[in-house]
Amino acid sequence: MYQAKLAMNISNQFGLPLEEQISVLREVGFDGFFASWMPGSDIAALRRAADAWGMKFEFIHSNHLLMAHMWEQTEKTEEAVAQLISCVRDCGENGVDTMVAHTIIGFDKHTPTQLGLDNFGRVMREAEKCQVKLAFENLEGEEYLTAIMHHFRGHPLAGFCWDTGHEMCYNHGKDMLALYGDRLLCTHLNDNLGIQNFEGNIRWQDDLHLLPFDGIGDWHEMMQRLEKTGYQGTLTFELKIDSMPGRRENDLYRKMDIRDYFTQAYMRACRVAALKIRAAQG
Repeated sequence: MYQAKLAMNISNQFGLPLEEQISVLREVGFDGFFASWMPGSDIAALRRAADAWGMKFEFIHSNHLLMAHMWEQTEKTEEAVAQLISCVRDCGENGVDTMVAHTIIGFDKHTPTQLGLDNFGRVMREAEKCQVKLAFENLEGEEYLTAIMHHFRGHPLAGFCWDTGHEMCYNHGKDMLALYGDRLLCTHLNDNLGIQNFEGNIRWQDDLHLLPFDGIGDWHEMMQRLEKTGYQGTLTFELKIDSMPGRRENDLYRKMDIRDYFTQAYMRACRVAALKIRAAQG
C-alpha cells in the first residue's frame, strides 16, 4: 500500500502449508509475514519461500508456553531458556532480525525475580552474538514487562512489541505506547471485545485476535497514538480464525475460504494504514 508496508502472521490454523500461505499473502497484497516458533520449526523453508515471493520475513514469535519457568527455578527452567536461545539462533541463521518474546504466562503471577532477569540476560547475550533484536510484548502480568524493559533500558537490541488486542483486554485499556512507544520495534495489530467479565477479571479467552473493525477498538485513536511514537516500520497484524473455548466470535472466519479471509484481512489492514497516514498528515 502507498506509504505503508503491511504484514500478517502465518499459522497452522489457516489450513494451508505455511509456505503456500506466504504466496497467498503476497497475492492478496501483503508485503511481509511473521511466523511462530516451536522446537523443530523449519525456519529455513520459510526463509526460502519468503525469498521466492519477495516477502519480508518480519520477525519470529518465540514459544511462550514455558515463560513462567523463566522466573523461578523449576525442572523446566533450563528448557525455557534453551528454547529462547534456539529461537534467537534460528533468527540469526535465517536473516530474521527480530524475535518477539512473551515475558510471562499466567494470570496469578505478579512478582518478577532477579533469577528471571538473569535468565533473560542469558538470552540477550545470545542475541548480541547473533545481532537479533528482542521485542518484548505487552500481555498479562505487566510487572514482568516493566521489569524487563527497565533491566534492558538503553540496550540497542531490546525493545517493545505492541499488541493492540492485549492492550484492550489484558492491560485494561492502558496506553502501552505511552510507556514503551519510544522503544517500539514491531506490532501485533488485532481487535477484540475488551474484558468480558463485568468485574474486570481478565481471562485468556478475551484475546480474540479479530480482524480490525470487528471489535471495540478505536482504530483512529490507536493510529494517532502510534504516529506520535514516530514508528515508521511495517504494520504487522496477528489474526486468528479459530474462536476461543466457549466463545463464538471467530466462527464466521472459519467458514470462509482462506483466500477470501486473507483478502479481507488485507482490506482491513489498508483501512488501518490509511488512518495512520492521515494521522501523519495532521
